[in-house]
Amino acid sequence: MAVAMVSCGIPTSLKLIEKQPISTPGFFNGSLALNPVQKLHITPKRLALSGSTIIPKVSVTAVEDGSSQETAAVPTPKVVIDLDSDPEATIVEVTFGDRLGALLDTMNALKNLGLNVVKANVCLDSSGKHNTFAITKASTGRKVDDPELLEAIRLTIINNMMEYHPESSSRLAMGEAFGVFQPYQKIDVDIATHIHVYDDAPERSLLCVETVDRPGLIVDLVKIITDINVDVESGEFDTEGLLAKAKFHVNYKGKALIKPLQQVLANSLRYFLRRPTTEDASF
Repeated sequence: MAVAMVSCGIPTSLKLIEKQPISTPGFFNGSLALNPVQKLHITPKRLALSGSTIIPKVSVTAVEDGSSQETAAVPTPKVVIDLDSDPEATIVEVTFGDRLGALLDTMNALKNLGLNVVKANVCLDSSGKHNTFAITKASTGRKVDDPELLEAIRLTIINNMMEYHPESSSRLAMGEAFGVFQPYQKIDVDIATHIHVYDDAPERSLLCVETVDRPGLIVDLVKIITDINVDVESGEFDTEGLLAKAKFHVNYKGKALIKPLQQVLANSLRYFLRRPTTEDASF
């Protein structure tokens, strides 16, 4: 596997801030999105993905000098999974101020998921060090479009961040269950949840979702969308500290969503995201 390391400067094809959205009809076209009646099951709080369980392993001894850092000094961790900017690969960007190294352990963990990191770039600017990877499936050489695998990528990166930078758990929603430090604040899901659908083009609409982060969120969002016969073409999923922000290009039978369907989609997502999470076994 050839991995090109660049000390600074992300090539135009990998620049997430300057990307030009492209239409990728095959997005989520595996066994999930184009079959809206198929049911996906993911167990909350167990990080169960594709038959395997990812449980972040964090050791208090990993904290430098054995002491925690002030919460105010801890930067906001960011993980961006982008399926718009490159037609051949899934672009992942990881930022945690200027604290991240080359992320070799993270790349090895991604390889264990059956993935190839075909490019790796690092750029340092005023907002921190940006580690960007171009990822493909090792079996096909194509970009990743399976929601369960995308969620596994996200959780693997967050897992490694909390393991090697335990202070990051104070800024991550998953730190509540798996981190050394509890999140610095509790966010009300009703207040944090925002859903909007916009007309993007005659053949598609743009769905924007912002809510409190939790394990399995990518899979859950795609399932809700496809359960009402709406197809997902492409998108971007951002984890920014305690929040998750998603943008999906969606269509209904190859056309943009009409206003009534936009309302149905927004109501379905809002109901699911705001309802209490209760284990079935508790009844």
